[in-house]
Order: sequence, then structure tokens, then C-alpha cells
Amino acid sequence: MEIVTNEVSTKTKWSIDTSHSEIGFKVKHLMIANVRGRFTEFDASIYTTTENFSSVEIDCWINPASIDTNDKKRDEHVKSADFFDVENFKEINFTGDTYNRIDDDESYELWGELTIKGVAKKIKLIVEFGGMIQDPWGNLKAIFTITGKINRKDFGLNWNSDLKAGGILVSNEVWINCEVQLMKVK
Repeated sequence: MEIVTNEVSTKTKWSIDTSHSEIGFKVKHLMIANVRGRFTEFDASIYTTTENFSSVEIDCWINPASIDTNDKKRDEHVKSADFFDVENFKEINFTGDTYNRIDDDESYELWGELTIKGVAKKIKLIVEFGGMIQDPWGNLKAIFTITGKINRKDFGLNWNSDLKAGGILVSNEVWINCEVQLMKVK
């Protein structure tokens, strides 16, 4: 007699603690300086089926109109059709589908699809897991640092200006830098 069991995996839902998280980036300006920016409106649907995050399912959205580079004039330019075209494209999306440990220092590769201005590309992010801790209010938190690099032209962010001394005003490479606190949903 064969015994068949139906194992049901329990999904754990996590939410981003937006008051303790930041989604940021930097680009080279004038070929020698870095300009940093961040998005102030973002959220995600995050689920795991294991105690560690090896089974993570991520669907993250970012409001490109929430960009903050500490310069209102530059922010308005980046929101324009030259870059994010926020009138026609209301979200930047990332869907993570593969999470692999790469060393013993709690470093992982997170592969997923990034969509900007309707263009979807597979990208790799490096994730450093900072651990889990219970906060003073009884919430279980998981801490992550996420870094990566993309070419903005791959997503149709093509605007640039040549410099008289040679080179370009804005680099094509964009370095992603995020600090994320997740909170287990009770």
C-alpha cells in the first residue's frame, strides 16, 4: 500500500519597513564626481517558505516620480521623458526569482527582472544578509544590504551631453545601493 501525503508549504509574508529602508543609487557626473539619489515611495510583496530566504518570492515596485537627488531642478529633469518619463510610466518593477548563497559570509546573488519604462531585463544583485532580530515591539525583522550595477541605456534612459574636455555628462552605469528592513507580517 502506497501512502500519499500532500505537503502544504506555509508561506510567510514580509513587508518592507519603509521608515527604516532606503532604495538608492549613484551615477558619475562630469566623469569624476558621484551624484546620489533615492526613491521615497516603494513597497513590495515578499513571501518565503523556509526559515532562511532561499525560497524568497519578491515583487517590488518603486514610484519613479518620488526621486530625490537633493536638487529639485535635476529631479524634474530626471522625471521628464529624457529619463523616467513619469507621465507615461508610473512604476519601476523588480521581480526576484533566484536567490543563491555565494559565500559563507551571508552573501547571496539575487537574480530577477527589472522593468523601467516598459523595458524588462534580467539583472543580478548582490545581497548581504545582516541577520534577524526582534524589535522592542515584538516584530521580527530581517536586515539586508543590496547592491548592483545596471546600464541605464538598456532601459531607454538615453539622454546625455558631451563634455568639451571629452567624455559625457552622466555615466551610463548606475550603481544600486539599498538598505532594507523587512518585517514579518503577523
